[in-house]
Formats: sequence, C-alpha cells, structure tokens
Amino acid sequence: MFPSSPSQGGSPPPEQPLGGLIEAVDSWATSRNRPVPWPALSFHRRENPTSLEDVLLEPVFGLVVQGAKQMVQGELACVLDSARYLVTSLDLPARTQVTEASPGQPYLGVALKLDLHLLTEVMLKLPPRPPVQSAPQGLMAGDVTPPLVEAVARLVALLDDPPSLPILAPLVEQELYYRLLVGREGEQLRQLVSVGTRGHRMATAVKYLTTHYRSPFQLEALLELVSLSPATFYRHFRQFTGMSPLQFQKWLRLNAARRLMLTEGVSAATAAFRVGYESSSQFSREYRRAFGTSPAQDVAAVKRQSSRALYVQDPF
Repeated sequence: MFPSSPSQGGSPPPEQPLGGLIEAVDSWATSRNRPVPWPALSFHRRENPTSLEDVLLEPVFGLVVQGAKQMVQGELACVLDSARYLVTSLDLPARTQVTEASPGQPYLGVALKLDLHLLTEVMLKLPPRPPVQSAPQGLMAGDVTPPLVEAVARLVALLDDPPSLPILAPLVEQELYYRLLVGREGEQLRQLVSVGTRGHRMATAVKYLTTHYRSPFQLEALLELVSLSPATFYRHFRQFTGMSPLQFQKWLRLNAARRLMLTEGVSAATAAFRVGYESSSQFSREYRRAFGTSPAQDVAAVKRQSSRALYVQDPF
C-alpha cells in the first residue's frame, strides 16, 4: 500500500503557492472551447465524487491542486491531494476515483504527459547513484514540495504567453523532471529508464504487451526480451502492474474492445475479433468477469451515463 497523504483534505500546506495555480487550473479546465496550447498539459475538474473507474494510465505526472482522489492498481492504492502527486511510467491499468469534490470546491488537477526520452536526458546529467534493487513499481505517489509546485505554476502561466511558450516550456519541463528525479521517489524513475534494471525490464515487457496484445500470448518471447527466469519475471511483473502478464493482456484486450463498441458502435463479436479473440463466447465470459455484466448491457449503461464514459477517457 502506498503511504496515504498526511492531509486527507484538499487544503494545501500554507507554504505551498497553490492559490494562483488553483485559479489557473480552474480557468483552463472550464474553458472547453479554448485548446491548451501546450499539448502535453491537461486540466481536470469534477464537481462531485465519482465511483471507481477502470482506466489505462499513460506516462504522466499529475498534481491535485484542490480536492482529493485515489488511484488503485492491483493491491496497491494511494490517496492523492495537494500534498501527494502521481507519477506513472508506462501505459498501465488502474482504477481511479475522485473522493473529494463539490460544486463550491471542485476537484482540480493538472497533468503533464511524460517524455521518457527527455527524462532520460535529464537523468544522465545528474551525479550517478549507487544502484538500489527496490521492487519496481509502475505507479508512484510522492510528496509535493514548494519547488515542484512553483515549476508547475510557471509552466501553466506560460500558456498565457504564446511568444515565450515554445522557448521556455521545454526548460520548465526539464526542471520538473529534475525535481522528480532528485526526490524520494526518484530512484523508481531512474530504474525505469536505466537499461538492465528490474524496472526497465518490466517497462520493456509492458511495452511489448501493450503493442502486441492482439497476438497470442507468447511467454517465451517475453522471457527472451527481459532475460529473466519465469519465476522472477512473474514476481516482478506482478509487483509492477498488479497483474500477471496474461491477466494484463486480457485487460488490454477487453478495454480495447469496450472502446471499440463505445466509439465505433461495432458489435461484441466484431470487437472481440479485432482485439484478438478467436471465440466470441470466450470474450463474453471474460468480459462479464471483468465488468460484471454482458458487453451489450455494459455499453448501454455507459451510454446512459455520458459523464462516466468521458471519465474513462479522462483518468486524472
């Protein structure tokens, strides 16, 4: 279990300059017709608590500036609020739920999509550290610091300064990566981008499965890719994702099929075939186990709750 936040409420510690950032995030999150000029940034707002939703998290740094939410991955869970930030390293399955929000004080968050190549470049400029063989994790929560908040605030402020944005935003992003790498959770990030570490091997396996989820499951190909014994690979993969490799592939297939049925209106049988199932009956059985109902009933329920459907695609 990740450490829970020292502050269960959405009120920031007084030394952290969240006031102006709260206003800016709220402004961008409510401006639906105003595109965000820096595509790596996204803004999120909820006026009410939500139920747990299945999502596929992309590599992202997320900061809650007001309210609170929880993220669940396998047996791991963490509370995120103004004192705890989120970092995910690759496309990973999780469940997310806004726990603190109201019309008068909505949940507000800002997310930055991570550039793993830039993260590696920043890491290589730092003094080397002795290797630490900690268990790799794909989802991490860290303590928010004033310098981290200040960097996020500067990046958001640049959105209102178009001439400066393409010049200064990459520099502020590098500063954010630096703050993350030198923080207490920095070792986990270093593992993910350092060739040969446990974290990098699991990240490689996740990337392979995410790319090849439509193909039949090939354990031998994965073992050759990561150069690990089956027992060691299974243990570390479960620590990293909260699932076995086969469960992870099924999760990817089922959620891809769900998106196809929702966004393209295809039948369950067509969706099953397009994501790699050879048997529509097997697809229906596994879908019911995953989502608690049949594909047709689930899709109909999601369409009746448009906010839920949008939230699945808007995980932070």
